[in-house]
Amino acid sequence: MFGQDTATGRSNAAVREAYDDYVMPIWKSLNVPVRRAEGCTLEDFEGNEYLDVFSGISVMNAGHGNDAVVEAATAQLEEFVHGCSYVHPNEPVASLAERLAEVTPGNMRKTFFCNSGTEAVEGAIKLARKHTGSKEVVSLEMGFHGRTLGSLALTGNKSYKAGMAPTINDVAHTAPPYAYRCPRCDGERCDASCADRLERVIGAHTSGDLSAVVVEPVMGEAGIVVPSAEWLHRVQEIAHDHGALLIADEVQTGYGRTGALFASERFDLEPDVITQAKGIANGLPLGAFSARAGIADSFSAGDHLSTFGGNPVACAAALATLDELQDGIVENAREQEPWLREELAALEADFDAVGQSRGLGLMWGVELVDPDASGPISDAPAPDADLAARVGEHLREEANVVIGVGGYYKNVIRFQPPLTITREQLSRAVTALRDALDELA
Repeated sequence: MFGQDTATGRSNAAVREAYDDYVMPIWKSLNVPVRRAEGCTLEDFEGNEYLDVFSGISVMNAGHGNDAVVEAATAQLEEFVHGCSYVHPNEPVASLAERLAEVTPGNMRKTFFCNSGTEAVEGAIKLARKHTGSKEVVSLEMGFHGRTLGSLALTGNKSYKAGMAPTINDVAHTAPPYAYRCPRCDGERCDASCADRLERVIGAHTSGDLSAVVVEPVMGEAGIVVPSAEWLHRVQEIAHDHGALLIADEVQTGYGRTGALFASERFDLEPDVITQAKGIANGLPLGAFSARAGIADSFSAGDHLSTFGGNPVACAAALATLDELQDGIVENAREQEPWLREELAALEADFDAVGQSRGLGLMWGVELVDPDASGPISDAPAPDADLAARVGEHLREEANVVIGVGGYYKNVIRFQPPLTITREQLSRAVTALRDALDELA
């Protein structure tokens, strides 16, 4: 696919060694050094090709090396790269902000641009506090919102916090809509009655000074946990009853990942604020949060700023990304969903080690379990993180398929490919997973 010339002066081993020597150990690597990428294919420094069904943690939604995105970024590079977008107004930022007012769900009107999803979450909390005059925030157990101290306080998973406890104390957590391990549900869906637990958390763990409730419409790092529409709408109702905003963290679910441009659309949800990043510029660093005009105008000049936020090159890429996504790529994600749902359900039926498959669009999780051991909280079997790790490694080493392994219990195989993936490529990934389970489960 890429041709035969692989001479770069580097090898896989040399790149890995440089990482060991000079890059801080911040992430458990998938261990595939990447020299080039195109569509859904990665190539390492030795010419080996891999099918990518993880997209660099759900980032390359329009496909690696998308020509339109590359051309848009290159054209802007030739004009100017930086002038601090909040000091010098420029056309890419203006056009992208206007476009987001058109495509975001509800009555979103104004957007702040930053560099990452974590920054978007931090900024959204600042906006909610300024708008409401309140300080406290409720987020979800098992949720993930970033790794800076503020966003880490919202994140409901101690594995991300060990040794560096967050400094923001005005955060409480409520139960997630994790139906498979919910002691109150049938294992299939958490309905509005489960959302009512938020009322108890507000009553017991806050002082009544609530500014926001933060939710992921689909919980990615928790293990692709999909709520019901009733659950989400009840959470928003409770937030509004307490004078708080509902912030939808669409950093991972936005830009077509769930078969709609924003996952909120799949649930007919109109949040008060939406955070965005990852797929927004197809790999270029950009984050954003959007809000209704009455909320956005709560910020005064100087309340929030970012030197590199709204970089014109990244914004030009984001405009091209939106064009590409709306020109059939999001539709492809939606069309692949029924087939993938059926194929993964077949794995669930055929293997006792597959506890549940769940997802929307091209965002799916396969939860692996030990059927002979009792699990936490509910009657569901115990999570099998060891099997998940071995399956992920088998796919990479034996089938040249790069896939995510995560979830709160580290036992979920994560399908989050570029949204350009073909049925043939998707079938290859599912077949490879079946073969791995045949051998290892």
